[in-house]
Amino acid sequence: MKNKKVTVIGLGNSGLNAALLLKDLGALVRVTEGSDNAGVRKNAAILDEKRVAYETGRHTKDFIKDSELVVVSPGVEDSSPAVRWADDLNVPIISEMELGYRYCKGKIIAITGTNGKSTVTTLIGEILKGGEIDTVVCGNIGNSLCGEIGRINKGTWVVLEVSSFQLERVVDFKPAIAVILNITDDHMDRYDKFDGYFNEKLKIFKNQGAEDLLILNRDAKELAGLEKKARSKTLYYSRLQATNGSYLKGNEIVCAAGTGTEEDVCGLLDIKLKGLHNIENVLACVLAGALAGVKPASMKDTVKNFTGLRHRFETVSIIDGVEYIDDSKGTTVDSTLRALESCTRPVILIAGGKDKNSDYSLVRDIVRERVKCLVLIGEAKSRIRGLLGGVVETREAATMQKAVELSRALAKTGDLVLLSPMCSSFDMFKDYKERADAFRKAVLGLGAG
Repeated sequence: MKNKKVTVIGLGNSGLNAALLLKDLGALVRVTEGSDNAGVRKNAAILDEKRVAYETGRHTKDFIKDSELVVVSPGVEDSSPAVRWADDLNVPIISEMELGYRYCKGKIIAITGTNGKSTVTTLIGEILKGGEIDTVVCGNIGNSLCGEIGRINKGTWVVLEVSSFQLERVVDFKPAIAVILNITDDHMDRYDKFDGYFNEKLKIFKNQGAEDLLILNRDAKELAGLEKKARSKTLYYSRLQATNGSYLKGNEIVCAAGTGTEEDVCGLLDIKLKGLHNIENVLACVLAGALAGVKPASMKDTVKNFTGLRHRFETVSIIDGVEYIDDSKGTTVDSTLRALESCTRPVILIAGGKDKNSDYSLVRDIVRERVKCLVLIGEAKSRIRGLLGGVVETREAATMQKAVELSRALAKTGDLVLLSPMCSSFDMFKDYKERADAFRKAVLGLGAG
């Protein structure tokens, strides 16, 4: 990279760390960012300190025209003028993750899927750390791979959460272990068809060879037959049947790890996470941990102490016999379906947000069965009402505060109020965390009242 002219498109976390890595490698770096906000200006100040050229609030062709390589942040779409100019000029384009991969000395466990990625990535990281393995957890979970390269050594295992956006511009990316949890409807505002989204996910194993491993969810019907497309060895995890990996045997999680010799890891009572989908998540983590060399006894201790992620089916409070649950990270239809499957009491469901052109009708049956009232917020509320309003009583609220107050009025002792939006948060909030904070504040305000 020394003296190579490289342009980075995007100045979020990924773009900033890509630019800083390139600077350290001796490249002649420029950064172009179309927006201008407090976060962009904060990152731009760091570039000022490092004497990296940048532009914000616009893209200009001068930043692209003599580039020898372009690195794209995952949030940047192909429709971006900067990307189109690079394509027109035949400048090679790679993703930030691809750049990080090329300078990563460690072995990578890469996890993708529509739902459960962050939980599985975090728990695998904890399992490896509990097994006294040098571990770095990064990727789509919040800290980019490029930003962690300085911490990664030859003996390090890198546990990497991977989104479809990050896989769009990979070239050589090849994890030692690839994990696919599920692939269901999502990001239909970015992809013309589901097949486009599905095929981007499959790039996680496209460069793997016979020495690599692919872990698939045996119970996910949409993943059936993927082993035929892989050159790597395929192992499975399953909640429903014995298989050549990890599976549920009675009330025990066991792992054969490809050897056929069963080893008990933990019991269902050891798992603090709620829901059938989290049993599947633990199975995936146990299998990945075993393949990385962690012993069952160590994994059991880690699983027992793992309480899950913030804003993922997390109880906020119980007020007057009504439980309020924050599942703000449930930004897909399938994640809300899984959350509702975990509810055994009547639910008032708060849903809505920025529409990703998802098919909300996929939850029609579970809403009819488990939801007593829908409270809709945000940009998507009219579309959700059109698809689900005839199934159950439906109300609308202008703010999160109003949605929580309305839910309280509708709920009776023994009910659940569940925030599980099926949508992203960007119409009303900075991110899903800010949305969760608004929900929590409103709920705790009820308790104070």
